[in-house]
Amino acid sequence: MLLFYIRHGDPTYDPDALTPLGRRQAEAMGKRLALFGVDRIFASTSTRAIQTAQPTAELTKKEIQLLDFCNEMHAWRDFAIPGEDGSYTWAFAQDAMTQRFVSREIVSLGDRWYEHPDFAGYRFKEGVERVDRETDAFLQSLGYAHDRARRLYRAESPTEERVALFAHQGFGMSFLSSVLDIPYPQFCTHFDMTHSGMTVIEFRTAANGWVLPKVLMLSGDGHLYREGLPAYYNNTIRF
Repeated sequence: MLLFYIRHGDPTYDPDALTPLGRRQAEAMGKRLALFGVDRIFASTSTRAIQTAQPTAELTKKEIQLLDFCNEMHAWRDFAIPGEDGSYTWAFAQDAMTQRFVSREIVSLGDRWYEHPDFAGYRFKEGVERVDRETDAFLQSLGYAHDRARRLYRAESPTEERVALFAHQGFGMSFLSSVLDIPYPQFCTHFDMTHSGMTVIEFRTAANGWVLPKVLMLSGDGHLYREGLPAYYNNTIRF
């Protein structure tokens, strides 16, 4: 199986929708996936994610299956924290917190990183447990049972399907860290994704039936170049 994780296109957050640029990015992604093929399409229940998935669904004649656990409002509740001025933003967007995340003390705690006293009062533990539980259920529905003790998947019903999931950056940090068994502090401080960027994860089954997911592409934006669209990271850094 190939799992395509696609962040929504350039958005407005109030109201929740794509900008005109975001719609063009979504159309470019639709052409890309129609060219190479996709078997199943999933999307967060947010409007901006659904609008990003629509061109792909129209071109491939596939239905969009909605997954509420991917909606970014749930991740925001668990992984956004107040900054020095009292306003909330993602923990991974705050310099002081990211420096804490990469400290040897936190890294040494591994999967139980959220139990450190510095994180008392935050919802990190609840967020990790929720995302792990819902991510495992989603992947098992696709035929892959997660053995977290071994950091492997058992291929219960291996498939050659290409599965696309359209969602978010904030949710994606917790989702991809869960899929790949990389603790959230390490993943969110060292990896990121741009608007309409596509991450590709291969679930290749070994002879003994076990699967170790491998990232083949992280936040790829080749569809933007193909369509002559500007390639910026979050409208700031031009590539």
